[in-house]
Amino acid sequence: MIGVSTITDFQNYETLHEFARVAKQNLSIETWDYLMGGAETETTLRRNRMALDMLGFRPRVLRDVENIDCGGILLGHKFNLPVILAPIGALQDFDSDGGVAPTLAAAEAGVIHMVSSRTEPGLEAVANAINYPKLFQLYVRGDASWVDGHISRAIDSGYVGIAFTVDLDYYGRRERDTTKRYRTTSRRTPQAIEWQYRFSWSDVERIRKKFDIPIILKGVATAEDSILAVESGIDSIYVSNHGGRQLDHGRGSVEVLSEVVEAVGGRVEVYVDGGFMRGTDIVKAMALGADAVGIGRLQGLALGAAGSIGVARMLQLLEDEIRICLGLLGVTKFAELDKSYLHAVQPVEPPSQLSALPLLFEEYLYDR
Repeated sequence: MIGVSTITDFQNYETLHEFARVAKQNLSIETWDYLMGGAETETTLRRNRMALDMLGFRPRVLRDVENIDCGGILLGHKFNLPVILAPIGALQDFDSDGGVAPTLAAAEAGVIHMVSSRTEPGLEAVANAINYPKLFQLYVRGDASWVDGHISRAIDSGYVGIAFTVDLDYYGRRERDTTKRYRTTSRRTPQAIEWQYRFSWSDVERIRKKFDIPIILKGVATAEDSILAVESGIDSIYVSNHGGRQLDHGRGSVEVLSEVVEAVGGRVEVYVDGGFMRGTDIVKAMALGADAVGIGRLQGLALGAAGSIGVARMLQLLEDEIRICLGLLGVTKFAELDKSYLHAVQPVEPPSQLSALPLLFEEYLYDR
């Protein structure tokens, strides 16, 4: 198993709430709102959380749950947790080490980091930071030779998979940023986004035929596109709505997950992100058939609070929550879960980015 954690010196953080509180103190209001905001009315953002909150558990009892395995397998690699540190395009705005910081934390905690092509210090520097499996996420900002060049560089640097983000043909109107006239450091130089406009299934098929590396499509939101992805020969489907930052009035990611899992029928791996803030959230996704879960905002909060060490500690706390949840459900590993452990319920909190952290939810509402 990759990355069994040996972290001991993090007593300053005993709950996930504490990362959010410290991050809000450390980060500028612009960076905080970049992390926490969504597109336009932020309806998709809130639906991500609501979809998770509308799933309740059906626990079984009198099972032997002394020994629990929280591990998962992604692209043939066994990890300590089935968690992906999701790509964030301006990690350098949260920590001076940029993309290196989550990669080091991932190696310590036994998960995998999907490194954004829009984060510093660049794919080679992140790869050189530690000899450990990593994924590379690419926005298309050039022609076929430009794309091929980046894939070749990632392969040469030892990345174990390439993810293409396919839900960002146009930038969503993120009004928290716009009202401040704010751009992240990753968006302060001109980008040839017209190449992303043109990126299509034929490009995916061309890349699949040319390169011998697992290909992931990130941003899939329907059964129809999931089937096309399988037919195009991709290896993994990543269900995502960009954390509610792109198309407004979309469905919550967990609501989409079941549709995609059913459509692909186990032919490819399925990942998901969008609103995941607790260990129980991860367990719900795995019960619905996900192979791994992406962590975005929670990663940013931990990074903003305490850098790489903060992300590693956050992952350790997530592992504790997952282990407790699995044990209380009466199972010892994710493979024992299925939909029978879930039931539709009514949420008890109005959904928001931080409603899963109720100890600071009111504080967040009234301190704007």
